[in-house]
Amino acid sequence: MKKAIFLDRDGTLIKDRGALKNIGQVEFYKNIFDGLRRFQKEYLLFIITNQPYIAKGMLKTSEVRKVHSYILKKLREKRIIIKAVYFCPHKKEDNCDCRKPKPYFLNKAAEKYNIDLKASYVIGDHLSDMELALNAGSKGVYMLCGHGWEQYLKVRAIKDKRISICRNLCSALKRI
Repeated sequence: MKKAIFLDRDGTLIKDRGALKNIGQVEFYKNIFDGLRRFQKEYLLFIITNQPYIAKGMLKTSEVRKVHSYILKKLREKRIIIKAVYFCPHKKEDNCDCRKPKPYFLNKAAEKYNIDLKASYVIGDHLSDMELALNAGSKGVYMLCGHGWEQYLKVRAIKDKRISICRNLCSALKRI
């Protein structure tokens, strides 16, 4: 079985600017490319993101797909391959099966790509990313970039050895 890293999008790979309508709003964090190239030597890479702006009528699915295509293109230019991008278009109140922290997309990826979720990681800057990791039986790396400091105390209170807290992707690379 293969190992994977499931990356949150906004606040982890790129700066969180809310409802991204166009590619001009996409800004990658510094040193992200080098870290991802090093991760992909041992792990399959995926992006998993909640995009409630679609359900709220603030974004069209086509706009989200266009931003994802741009992100994937920029990553490919840096020799980084993302196996798939999974996004939930629902609001929290919709109580759907695909919204983080539910493990729907991780289970889907595990089945399709033969992934051992226990040997895999979720990296993100929200409490829901860490809950996703635990719900899937994976390990989590909580990033202090993006919204990381906002929910730091809640994540620290989880007290599960499968959750690590790191300042940025470079420190996550050392931890993993």
